[in-house]
Amino acid sequence: MAQFKQMEQFADRAGPVAAPPGVTSVLGRMRDLQSSWPPVDGVAVFNRVYLTVTESIDRQLAEGAFPDRPAAAALDVKFAERYLAAVDAASAGHRPPDCWRPLFQYRHHPGVRPLQFAMAGINAHIGHDLALAVVDTCRTLRCAPPDLQEEFDQVGDLLAMLEEQIREDLMPGPDLLEVADPLTHLLGSWSLDRAREAAWSAARVLWRLRDLPVLAEEFRQRMDAGAGLVGRCLLTPCR
Repeated sequence: MAQFKQMEQFADRAGPVAAPPGVTSVLGRMRDLQSSWPPVDGVAVFNRVYLTVTESIDRQLAEGAFPDRPAAAALDVKFAERYLAAVDAASAGHRPPDCWRPLFQYRHHPGVRPLQFAMAGINAHIGHDLALAVVDTCRTLRCAPPDLQEEFDQVGDLLAMLEEQIREDLMPGPDLLEVADPLTHLLGSWSLDRAREAAWSAARVLWRLRDLPVLAEEFRQRMDAGAGLVGRCLLTPCR
């Protein structure tokens, strides 16, 4: 199916460049999803977080916070489309990428806490989708990853600030008890900064492999499987 042709970005590079849909359209999709899922649904928990991120980026775009507004908007949209494609696949009964499967499989598990759902979604999106979104954006804008580094870093800085707020809002229990909570230790083993660094390196590798689609796809599959394994660990029931 179209959403699973993960390596389309490595072929037919001479074709016409299509303008990315606006940030408004992906915001609309995420808002529609949020209204259709119960709040306790694990995917809804992540969607709510991601909607907040995208709304913040939209505001910063409107305020001129990004030096290259079209590039930042394109990266934001390409990134969101990866998540929305996974949602569409799961909704249609198809297999989403491995990085997203744990979240969809455990979305109703009573022993998984909201913070775990949020972090598992962030892990899937950064650990797999972000590198591909960079390549998608480079193809659309006919540029190379170094040309997007400033926009990549700004989006990453916003994600880091929101991750801190997410942990504060969703971490259960009084502060004095958090150090003894297994959830604290489980989520403390995952780092957004390291995930961002890995995503940037992966994007550069995939770009260099764009004329070697078989190797590029093998690399993507390994990246996908690794993110899926981490996601399963993050969703270990803690109650």
